[in-house]
Amino acid sequence: MTTPGWDAMVVVGRIARTHGLRGEVAVEPETDFPEERFAPGNVVFVADGGAGRPLQIEHVRTHKGRPLVVFEGIDAIEAAEALGRAELRVPLEVLDALPPGVYRHHELVGCTVETREGAVLGRVTRVDGASASSLLVVHGARGEVLVPLAAEICVSIDPAAGRIVIAPPDGLLDLNA
Repeated sequence: MTTPGWDAMVVVGRIARTHGLRGEVAVEPETDFPEERFAPGNVVFVADGGAGRPLQIEHVRTHKGRPLVVFEGIDAIEAAEALGRAELRVPLEVLDALPPGVYRHHELVGCTVETREGAVLGRVTRVDGASASSLLVVHGARGEVLVPLAAEICVSIDPAAGRIVIAPPDGLLDLNA
């Protein structure tokens, strides 16, 4: 596989900290499928001068709900510490297709958010939280607005058009003021 540019890859997790003395790291997954993404033999990438440097997953176990990962060639705490709090990314082509109406965070970032009445709130700068409790972080004229990513509120999501239409319940936008 040819390594795509760093910006062409998708974040699937972040190294939270080292664990123990033998190169193990705790990972904060940013995927709904951590068991699949962080399986032995899989490859993730860390930033390396504008490109991605591959790290093959050698061993994984779960501790306190997080994957503890050992990468090939990272076998001491010093080598693990050198990774810092790196983002872990994968190329888009290794991601499985999602069912209709389900989106990855990177597909929503950059979308314009507007109400059904056409009032533009701003653009999505990030998505916080896991799938069941995700929040769109929207920056616009009102500053930062947090919008729950729920079907009752986000009534139309069209990443291809870069547009999300919301029907906020009374008071939601005032909470963010």
